[in-house]
Amino acid sequence: MALDDGVDLIVLDRMLPKRDGLDVLDSIRATRPGLPVIMLTASGEIEERVAGLDRGTTDYLTKPFAFDELAARVRAHLRLPEAGSTKLEAAGIKLDLVAREVERDGVAISLSVREFDLLVYLMRHARQVCSREQILGSVWGYEHDPATNIVQVYVGYLRRRLADSGSPAPIETVRSAGYRLAI
Repeated sequence: MALDDGVDLIVLDRMLPKRDGLDVLDSIRATRPGLPVIMLTASGEIEERVAGLDRGTTDYLTKPFAFDELAARVRAHLRLPEAGSTKLEAAGIKLDLVAREVERDGVAISLSVREFDLLVYLMRHARQVCSREQILGSVWGYEHDPATNIVQVYVGYLRRRLADSGSPAPIETVRSAGYRLAI
């Protein structure tokens, strides 16, 4: 059923009675690599979540979980552009992943490599609050010191670049939680 073209997203349990959820995930990825898959697990072990993410799950949620959170994650993943899409658009910003070009309200914006990667991450997670740790891990990788303020510094750089188009940057700080691209 997961391979049917009418399926837009899969919520998959890690521990199935007859087959491991990761084996099911491998089968899905072989046929539909861009299909969002939210994996559910009873284990909160980081190693298990990392293994699932490395094997191709889009998101991970540990049990017990609030149904409202699962529903919000489903909505968030369904808002994301199709895998393979090379253009993102949100908050008046148009971004071309292949050409690495950005414009806001018709004005071209020049960004450094890290600023561009940070903007891609925020646009792919538009309206979601992204913690400093999530951004640090996704944009800079885990080799960076978790006590660093590099995320705050680059959010500041990116805000200034986006504000050059004439209106304030749509990046909000959510106190004690992280950053969000407001739409």
